[in-house]
Amino acid sequence: MRIAGLSALVTGGASGLGRATARRLAGLGARVVLVDLPGSDGANVAKAMPDGARFVPADVTDANGLDDALDAAEASGPLRAVVHCAGRGGDRTRIVDKEHVPGDLGSFAEVIRVNLVGTYNVLRLAAARMSRNEVADGDRGVIILTASVAAFEGQIGQASYAASKAGVHGMTLAAARDLASWQVRVNTIAPGVIDTAMLGRLRDDIREKLAASVPHPARLGNADDYAHLAVSLIENSYVNGETVRLDGAMRMPPR
Repeated sequence: MRIAGLSALVTGGASGLGRATARRLAGLGARVVLVDLPGSDGANVAKAMPDGARFVPADVTDANGLDDALDAAEASGPLRAVVHCAGRGGDRTRIVDKEHVPGDLGSFAEVIRVNLVGTYNVLRLAAARMSRNEVADGDRGVIILTASVAAFEGQIGQASYAASKAGVHGMTLAAARDLASWQVRVNTIAPGVIDTAMLGRLRDDIREKLAASVPHPARLGNADDYAHLAVSLIENSYVNGETVRLDGAMRMPPR
């Protein structure tokens, strides 16, 4: 699918992976709607992008807010691409702590609600819009979800986060097969250690150790690496139902 001129929506667009992806899409000529929480810096981020980029505040778990964002995207033409980057980190909670206390169920449920239920909400609402499109370049639309290498190698204390991201991985092929009759492709990116704001709070020696643990290239990933892959998945019409690791061949240790 050609990027220039298409209408795209990027969740989590105010920062990190979403901001880099929205910027790359806009730079290639797409008309982009950025979605992020109210109170985020999304409006300023959109203003700094090429003409046509817009910000719509919404929570990805809220159907009404997402519908407003999808309406805004369709105002520029049929919605052809969605890149879903919004989500939250885990709670770093042990299943049973040193005092024999079980992990908090509410915390686990909240991570699942945002990362997994929120992903399905974006998927279902975006796919419904795309199903009404005319076929262009063989597709009616492309949806890219975001998992994590934690879906495959969850670390100690990551039960909630790993479960939520494994769920995203698990729905990818099922969704791609389900939506094939509408010519809507679904793929997922599973990033490894990406140099986000969260990693930026770590000590330099810890960051260096993480970078050295990546076989090649021996560095932390960055948001532009993700954006580059997202654009490639939109453009390549034969990639469907895949979860693509973006990790420099790294495999996470137990802790």
